[in-house]
Amino acid sequence: MLPKYRRILLKLSGESLMGDKNFGLDSEVIAKYAQDIKQIVQLGVQVAIVIGGGNIYRGMNEAETGIERAQGDYMGMLATVINGMALQSGLEKAGVYTRLQSAIKMEQIAEPYIRRRAIRHVEKGRVVIFGAGTGNPYFTTDTAGSLRAIEIKADVILKGTRVDGIYTADPEKDPTATKFETITFADCISKNLKVMDMTAFTLCMENELPIIVFNMNEPGNLLKVVTGEKVGTLVKG
Repeated sequence: MLPKYRRILLKLSGESLMGDKNFGLDSEVIAKYAQDIKQIVQLGVQVAIVIGGGNIYRGMNEAETGIERAQGDYMGMLATVINGMALQSGLEKAGVYTRLQSAIKMEQIAEPYIRRRAIRHVEKGRVVIFGAGTGNPYFTTDTAGSLRAIEIKADVILKGTRVDGIYTADPEKDPTATKFETITFADCISKNLKVMDMTAFTLCMENELPIIVFNMNEPGNLLKVVTGEKVGTLVKG
């Protein structure tokens, strides 16, 4: 079985790590993700990961929390590092070599983000987890995922979600929603389909970096995507 992609960036939401809980981490979900990632590493795919922090802290608006936006965003970045550490632990338990890099310096638990070092790690078969977003407030982890994917010259962004692709409407709310097999960046914009936030999406469009949106919770889906099976929705130029 040969992989279609040599180097990928896997974007996961923080909420995906909750499982059926209302917040926090589900060890079973982490173990399952670790096995899925191990499968593709064993195929020789070079893997980098960006995780959100919404399961721990979601930057609510200032009016509700009294916390200014920039401060709230930094709190969210710290939450992504906690998630990164949890996934790192799960991967290492599964026998996968990893490195956690943080855009905010915290040397006791993570390497600082250095682009060349990150590339070297993935070339050596280590899974690199990028924590703390871009290191700047006002940017989402979607933007961090797009930026890091471009920086390390990934072939594709794989956006693991709870749904099996991009639909004409929210399939959880609208039973008549139909799925796109492939769609262009321009069509996503004209149809106002929320694949990623606009900054992240524009970065991918300008750098001709394809995105595949797929259901990460379906066992074996990650393997299917990297070997070129038609899973999820492909967004391309």
